[in-house]
Amino acid sequence: MSRSISVDVEAIAVPPVPRAVAGDRSDLGAESAIVTRLSNPFTTASRPPYCGPSGEARMSVDRSYVARNTRERERLRALVERMSDDQLRGPVNQHWSVAAVLAHIAFWDARALVLAAKLERGVPFSPSDVEPEDVTWINDATRPLIHAIPPREAARLALRLAEETDARVASLPPAKLWPLDPSSLINPLRAAHRGEHLDEIEAALGRQRA
Repeated sequence: MSRSISVDVEAIAVPPVPRAVAGDRSDLGAESAIVTRLSNPFTTASRPPYCGPSGEARMSVDRSYVARNTRERERLRALVERMSDDQLRGPVNQHWSVAAVLAHIAFWDARALVLAAKLERGVPFSPSDVEPEDVTWINDATRPLIHAIPPREAARLALRLAEETDARVASLPPAKLWPLDPSSLINPLRAAHRGEHLDEIEAALGRQRA
């Protein structure tokens, strides 16, 4: 039986998001930097290439991404298992709760699953599959929906999709993934985007305890 969910739209209305000056984050405070990252996640969220500080693509041609994904997934699991419902409802910043950040991670993992399914079926990627250069509108549009998910369910969803995504990319031939296939839309290194937001959550939990 379906259940209706009452959503306080005013409480989760999407406000304007602070933007960093291109190429210059030095004047951003910690909170503004977190808001900017959540509103425009790194290309590691779902789209290659994953570039280092100097812009060079940095990912080994072996399957080291499997171990890195596992490490961040188990870190996610440990966080989900130890956090209380109150902690999940707590803020990461003025716009995102801890649970919502977890659901945000799940959203981008889900995109990787969709692309992986196309690859397995032998369906070519289409122009509409390409992630926009600026994904701010996607994250802003999903934010009210994400906050409507009960916090504990959001945490469980993030862990389940992380498990499914990591298993799926580990099963795919590396030759069909970025960077061995420069035309591939699938970056198998899920750990980077996941770890970035887990860092933010752990920092927020530290502030809650202070």
